[in-house]
Amino acid sequence: MFTLIPFLINGLTLGLLFALIALGFMLIVGVMEQINLAHGSLFALGAYVAYALLGPPLPLPAGVGEWWAGLPLGLRYALALVVAPCIVGLLGILIEQGMRRTYGKDPLFGLLLTFGAAMVIEDVIRSIWGTRDYILPTPDAISGGFIALNLIWSTYRFFAAFAAAVFILLTWLLIERTRFGAVIKAGAHDSEMVRALGYDLAKLRIGVFAIGTMLAAAAGVIMAPIWGIRPHMGVDAVIPAFLIIVLGGVGSFWGAVIAGLMVGMVIGLTAAYASEWSLLSMYILLIVVVTFRSRGLFGKKSILEA
Repeated sequence: MFTLIPFLINGLTLGLLFALIALGFMLIVGVMEQINLAHGSLFALGAYVAYALLGPPLPLPAGVGEWWAGLPLGLRYALALVVAPCIVGLLGILIEQGMRRTYGKDPLFGLLLTFGAAMVIEDVIRSIWGTRDYILPTPDAISGGFIALNLIWSTYRFFAAFAAAVFILLTWLLIERTRFGAVIKAGAHDSEMVRALGYDLAKLRIGVFAIGTMLAAAAGVIMAPIWGIRPHMGVDAVIPAFLIIVLGGVGSFWGAVIAGLMVGMVIGLTAAYASEWSLLSMYILLIVVVTFRSRGLFGKKSILEA
């Protein structure tokens, strides 16, 4: 049992990060009933924007670049964790503007548009940063490791788990403790009623899409030191995210969080006994759950159901 502790900790960290990625995906699917295939590319873009802020000096006007480079790495990292999601959120708004023509039409149009957006984002990443891998610089306070229980632990993994938990908590507070969150939940069940009550559905969709893409970008920044930064890292994120919202139930906040933790723990425990099966284990988990509950753990009937 003692030897399983590192795998359990890694599984918990991975589960929280997967849950954070899936939450943005879940908000867009649950409210807008659109599957955003560009979610993974936005996740990757968040990591690259953070690298631009923390890596080599930016081509800023005279004086500004020196001022930014002179800031402590810890402060720049904290700012990157906020600025990168905001920049990616603006791009998400532009994507949502393009998706407006697909509302009320065959869902295939929305899928094709977001798939095209994903391809464009990946090509832009390759044209700017190339195809090589990058490592995101991290402050000394959260780098390295420490010894506990006669084991060496990664400090950053604990920070990543804490940061993901904070973002998940902030998202929950937004949804459960604000009027905007109440409108989001109402829109997930009956968008026409929300419009009838006088709320601007277009603005609601913009806000939801922006928040969803910002969560993806934040997850990309946090995950970058663990996975590394590469153009196709979004594919490694979007597949588990889609699996998690199906497993947890479309439109369910806690379903996404619990499913993310389940996936992370299953991968972590499988890696302890059969590492070659670790990634495959999450698909086996999905098959087992949907066999007995087709809508996922906390899913309700959705317009996406056939």
